[in-house]
Amino acid sequence: MQDDLAARLAAMEDRAAIADVIHAYCWHFDRNEPDAVADLFTTDALVDYGPDAPDLHGREAIRAAVAKGLAETFAATSHHVSNIRITLDGERATSACLLYAWHRYRAGAPDGELWAQYHHRFVRTPEGWRIAELVLKAAGMTHFHRARMHPIGRL
Repeated sequence: MQDDLAARLAAMEDRAAIADVIHAYCWHFDRNEPDAVADLFTTDALVDYGPDAPDLHGREAIRAAVAKGLAETFAATSHHVSNIRITLDGERATSACLLYAWHRYRAGAPDGELWAQYHHRFVRTPEGWRIAELVLKAAGMTHFHRARMHPIGRL
């Protein structure tokens, strides 16, 4: 009985820590902190922002791409996540969550909106849970800077 309680508490702590990483990604992105965004990923992480964007391989590529986007494309952003679903598997986990993201563009284009999902793979590291993979899938968008996105897989 005590072991079961300890396992349930550990799972709750892991879920909270993973949700904190997801929220930190949004927080640091919106605050224009590319170094802090990149530090949430494993050194060999993969980010797939959609079919019209090159996959980003590794923390340094993620850092560079986020820094460039924040410096050259986005004047401001606001990311909101909800409905976070996490599946734990020992030292690994997967998650999916809903995303609403607003983007103000430096070039003066109309503000872009995105209704989407983040799909993650996580790994527990000595520094805590880190994102090993992030895939962005869109349900809809208005004035977004990409014409094509991965679909959410709606039946």
